[in-house]
Amino acid sequence: MFTIIGGDGQEYGPASVEQLRTWLTSGRANLETRARKAGETEWKRLGDFEEFAPPPGAPPLMAASAGIDPQLGGLGARFGAAFVDGFLRFACQVPTSLAIYKYVAEHVDLAGRPDAMTIMTTAREAMATAPSPYPYLAALAVLQGFLIASRSQSVGKILFNLRIVSATDGSKPGFLRAFLIRSGIPTAFEYIPILNLLYLPFWVVDTCFIFRSDRRCVHDLMAGTKVVKS
Repeated sequence: MFTIIGGDGQEYGPASVEQLRTWLTSGRANLETRARKAGETEWKRLGDFEEFAPPPGAPPLMAASAGIDPQLGGLGARFGAAFVDGFLRFACQVPTSLAIYKYVAEHVDLAGRPDAMTIMTTAREAMATAPSPYPYLAALAVLQGFLIASRSQSVGKILFNLRIVSATDGSKPGFLRAFLIRSGIPTAFEYIPILNLLYLPFWVVDTCFIFRSDRRCVHDLMAGTKVVKS
């Protein structure tokens, strides 16, 4: 009998060899799934147990384990969740943007085609009186941090049924890895002066890494996490 750790970080079992073979065939588990044999304390890859090792020359029991893990979050869901979380950050800056636009519209004759320098100077003046977006961003960070610490899910991941787990054993990665490292470092590139000059190339590389077989972006590699179906 075996106990396994599912993609949601929860333990399932005890399950017989025959039942686990059924889970492998259906995609509920794969040879990378962490498992523990009854009476033992060590967690191993399911494929490390002789009960699931294919005979010499035979194809793997679960072919998908050599390619895309069926438990991983789909590309569409990943991008959808990222869009929702990004939209929430954008929404936090809308009051500031509207205040700046209103100030510029009141102090510059836009119909008269003013030069760019005049518009930029007026916009800088507007920024001094416009409401700061940071209180809204801070409130959003508290919300997202709480959800990730308690559920391993951001707002976007809740809506798209995704969860952040440890890449090694599928357990909850905790607040430090799942939020501070995974989200904090990319945010530093976005908002900290000088570092923000590197934000665009970092974002491009980070996004492209999602097309790897393990679908782990750069921030996942730094935090030791991966995103699975909830």
